[in-house]
Amino acid sequence: MAEPFAEQLRQHRAAAELSIGALAKRVNYSKGYLSRVERGLRAPNETLAKLCDAALGAGGELIAAARADRDQRAETLALDRRQVLTAGTVLGLALMGGPRPALDDRVIDGMRTSFEHLRVLGAQASPVMVLEPLVAHVRTVHALAAENPEPTRASLLLLAGRMAEYTGWMYQESGDDQSALWWTRHAAELARAGGDQEIASYALVREAGLALYRHDPIRTIDLARQAQHIGTPSRRTLAMAARREAQGHALAGDLGAYERASDRAAALIQAATADDRAYPVLGTTAPEPVELARGWSLCDLGRAAESAAVLDRAMVLVPAASRRSRARFGVRRSLAHALSGEVDQSCVTLFEVLDDAAHVDSATVRMDLREVARTLSRWRNHRAVREVYPDLSRVLHQV
Repeated sequence: MAEPFAEQLRQHRAAAELSIGALAKRVNYSKGYLSRVERGLRAPNETLAKLCDAALGAGGELIAAARADRDQRAETLALDRRQVLTAGTVLGLALMGGPRPALDDRVIDGMRTSFEHLRVLGAQASPVMVLEPLVAHVRTVHALAAENPEPTRASLLLLAGRMAEYTGWMYQESGDDQSALWWTRHAAELARAGGDQEIASYALVREAGLALYRHDPIRTIDLARQAQHIGTPSRRTLAMAARREAQGHALAGDLGAYERASDRAAALIQAATADDRAYPVLGTTAPEPVELARGWSLCDLGRAAESAAVLDRAMVLVPAASRRSRARFGVRRSLAHALSGEVDQSCVTLFEVLDDAAHVDSATVRMDLREVARTLSRWRNHRAVREVYPDLSRVLHQV
């Protein structure tokens, strides 16, 4: 019996009055490969499902069918609760060596500046280089908060919360999702203790990001929506939540819901004001974050040419120092060009960001790099592909 995706692909192709060969040309896959998928002899990959869904106007049905096939074989990701408890015990330890003197604003500003330096380094280098000092910073600031009266205590807890949130992001970038989830939730706890409800909403945006990279659109959308209805978050945090919700809808193949959430995110970010409070801003510092996410999502929706055009424009604004953002969206840009059949342009744009990808050593970027490698392998005899493949393989297999 044919797989559900195979049946639905056949039905949608027949309804569109397209031959296997014509559909193969539209999605840039071989006729033979597509024929085997339609006969249930090969399981569809995520990329093929998105491209076929867009080409046949299936409204997300083919994406959902492919995901249902995959979920039958997938194992549920379990959180190692023993690791969480152990980490909680470690973070609860106070500094040794007796009571500390009361701190003034200049000392707190100095600790904040130290954290900002780590964020700058984290934007340009491997997470391994910043995780140990980040954890030490959080432990130190958290312990000092316990030893100082208000309002110093609240200021330190707020700073510790922002540090912990970024630590969670770096753990995700290192490929450790369990630790990323724990640190993200711990960040919310610290910030609430300091009187900040903003990070409680943003922590849900971060959790939604973890779900997005697990290719779980339902969880991504649910968490992003929760983030928009907890407390009184700023317009910027609401924009980041709507942006993440839009990415979830794109992953699910729901164009209408994606467009509504994306438009809401764009309006909110336009109306947002700068966060001038005395602790670091939450989340991405990349310019035009909603536009970058739009380019990302169009690729998930199977609209590769549109995705490439948006990312071509948006990447011009990303500064060279923001290597992590350049790698993340630059690799997605290369993927969009490859999926649209623009092989030469895909290779050109990939060359531009491979060095950035190598330096930031990101587990999430490597997910897209592997997809780029799979896509370009269909043109393995193309000159530009042969030239870029050695460097691409080096980045993918670096230790």
